[in-house]
Amino acid sequence: MHGVQCAPGKLYIAGEYAVVEPGYPAIIAAVDKSVTVTIERRETCGRIQWANATLDLKRSATNQWNTEGDVSTFRFVLSAIERTEQYVQSLGKQLGVYQLTISSDLTRTDGRKYGLGSSAAVTVACTKAILAFYEVKIEQQIVFKLAALAHLSVQGNGSCGDIAAGVYGGWIAYTSFDRKWLAPFTSSKKDWLPLLKMDWPKLSIRPLVLPMELHLIVGWTGTPASTAKLINRVEKARRGKEKGYQHFLKQSKTCVEKMIAGFLKQQPEFVLEGIRENRRILAQLAKLCGILIETDKLHQLCTIAENHRGAAKPSGAGGGDCGIVLADQQTDQKALIEEWNAHEITPLDLYVSDRASQKEEGS
Repeated sequence: MHGVQCAPGKLYIAGEYAVVEPGYPAIIAAVDKSVTVTIERRETCGRIQWANATLDLKRSATNQWNTEGDVSTFRFVLSAIERTEQYVQSLGKQLGVYQLTISSDLTRTDGRKYGLGSSAAVTVACTKAILAFYEVKIEQQIVFKLAALAHLSVQGNGSCGDIAAGVYGGWIAYTSFDRKWLAPFTSSKKDWLPLLKMDWPKLSIRPLVLPMELHLIVGWTGTPASTAKLINRVEKARRGKEKGYQHFLKQSKTCVEKMIAGFLKQQPEFVLEGIRENRRILAQLAKLCGILIETDKLHQLCTIAENHRGAAKPSGAGGGDCGIVLADQQTDQKALIEEWNAHEITPLDLYVSDRASQKEEGS
């Protein structure tokens, strides 16, 4: 038996950093670049093949996978395997032996990342592939929860918005679950499987439709950034600055909720205004916490876009990676892209992916 499963990468449109707090919204777009996982049955030994890296797997007497070699490249994959197989076993199914072959167009041929959430996409795609291999129905809520738990156990922080984008596709409004509520379940002493059937406090995933007049343009600065490191720095820096941080959260929530209303009512002016406002709010957070969100190159990317009447901001944690622009009919997209190219900002050939076939909302 074999099968192929894909999961798209993502771009944060608004609500960065605040979305890490439970109940604070973000807008995220799944892109049409993805991670693809092929799973094939094998007789004796398992294997993970990803680019030029290979990891051999052998079943122990207790049916766990034993690994041979350096596992650092495969941490998210192994975490997805562990969680998903525990779920599969809870359904009374026998574990088998297989090979996972992973390919990705979320990174360049030279290995540099665009910042499109490749670790989340590979976690989602592996989770789906293993469920398919064991002939378990692929339900979006279950896939999200399995992949979120797997991703958090490796990365340790984040909102899991990139997991939601990878599972649901399209444009989404996302608010994160309460990680403090989740924590006792994910310690080794407590059975976490009941989590898959529970409502997760504060979690919300809602489909959105971009107003017809607007178009998304994405620019890449050529500099990679670490979301996990930047989130950690904000978490440390906010201590002793709680008043300022709470002000940031309140501003972000108000801004993103207005934007979501703009999506729901198909009012592009609210969406464009929200992009610009969110950029200002993130700049205030950067100043408060002493971090660099909008690098010189991202500032240049945004300035060029604004000069051509586009609404622009950094996407995600900032510090490098991508900036996004929402453009309407007043934006000279051709001139904007030409000027980006002249300043060594790479326009990415990205579109928003179709929404995943199943339509589920809530937790």
